[in-house]
Amino acid sequence: MNWRDIFYMNWREVLAYEFLGNTVAEFLIFVGILLIGLLFKTILSRLLSRLLYKLIDRFTEGDDQAAFKRLLLQPLEVLLLLVFLYFAFLVLNYPLDPTEIREGDHFLKTFAFRTYQVFVIVALTWVILRFADFVGMVFKIRTEKTTSKLDDQLVPFFKDFAKVLIVIFAFLTMLGAVFGVNVAGLVAGLGVGGLAIAFAAKESLENLLASFTIFLDQPFVVGDLVQVGELIGVVEKIGFRSTRIRTLEKSFVTLPNKHMIDKPLDNLTLRTFRRAKFDINLTYDTTSEQIRAITRDIQDFIDQHPRTNQDGRIRFLSLGAHSKDVMVLYFVDTMDWNEYIDIKEEINYKIVDIVERHGAEFAFPTQTLHLQRADPKRLQTTDNDTYFSESDLK
Repeated sequence: MNWRDIFYMNWREVLAYEFLGNTVAEFLIFVGILLIGLLFKTILSRLLSRLLYKLIDRFTEGDDQAAFKRLLLQPLEVLLLLVFLYFAFLVLNYPLDPTEIREGDHFLKTFAFRTYQVFVIVALTWVILRFADFVGMVFKIRTEKTTSKLDDQLVPFFKDFAKVLIVIFAFLTMLGAVFGVNVAGLVAGLGVGGLAIAFAAKESLENLLASFTIFLDQPFVVGDLVQVGELIGVVEKIGFRSTRIRTLEKSFVTLPNKHMIDKPLDNLTLRTFRRAKFDINLTYDTTSEQIRAITRDIQDFIDQHPRTNQDGRIRFLSLGAHSKDVMVLYFVDTMDWNEYIDIKEEINYKIVDIVERHGAEFAFPTQTLHLQRADPKRLQTTDNDTYFSESDLK
């Protein structure tokens, strides 16, 4: 027997050497499967995502395939790695039958297998949730092509609702398949304690019902400019529990849906015009003829402006503490805030020109003090009054 036979025999003996109930060859196959899974999980997940996209390609109307891969790539990698992990442990002498594990005496093996089952269910749920996100994105692209705003808010609402149902179903599946819980009995038991749960979740249920009220009555839709109390902003999203508003200061405010229907709400988008109302304060030395000319010229300019209606009113309204006040009231035909302030600025410049052209001035709070010399004659009073002389007054 030469050295090659001895070398070959030694390797066979090494591979046949048993350790922890498994040979070295079985351990090498175990490691090899894991390495293959780590190396090819990305490639396989891309191929699988491409296959899944072909199954739904006819429903997407040419929507972005890259977005679909971006959403599903990471959860598919985790799921494929768990599959390779299963086949790797299948090589070893490890009890993979759930019945055998539960009836055995090895707590560590039972814990390991149940943990593996939990991770598989979580990975599958992750894939399904990402798929729901893609379906929501497809419908969102379609709703953007329509003129109605109702579908713009229904799509994210039902997408979130479907994701909640998916998570609840996955959790109940985990309880039944992994931990052996009687799910039917658990659901029946929830009916007994439903009153306590409903009382504990009173605020959440009120907000959920309020969201359905918003969808049915439609006091506002996504994209509307609304005022709730002192808050003014554009509605960006209507969810299960809350409504998200982007204010004019570009801050992001979240309001409970119950607050949106209980408080007085002014839908500014449904206005036909935007109102502008303020006073012009003229000095008291402004003559009546000047005020009549100023009010007449401003009224003519407001009536002839292409972006205002005929309901504008310019009136000499009141005599203030330090000025003669002329009321300016008009309505701008726009709902866009930026366009509104541009038109208002244009009108303000014209008002200043009209006032200056007629020789009038704008008033500001002033106070006039009149100083008068005292009578030099002696003033005599009765009873306990004092006598003053001219020298005393100096």
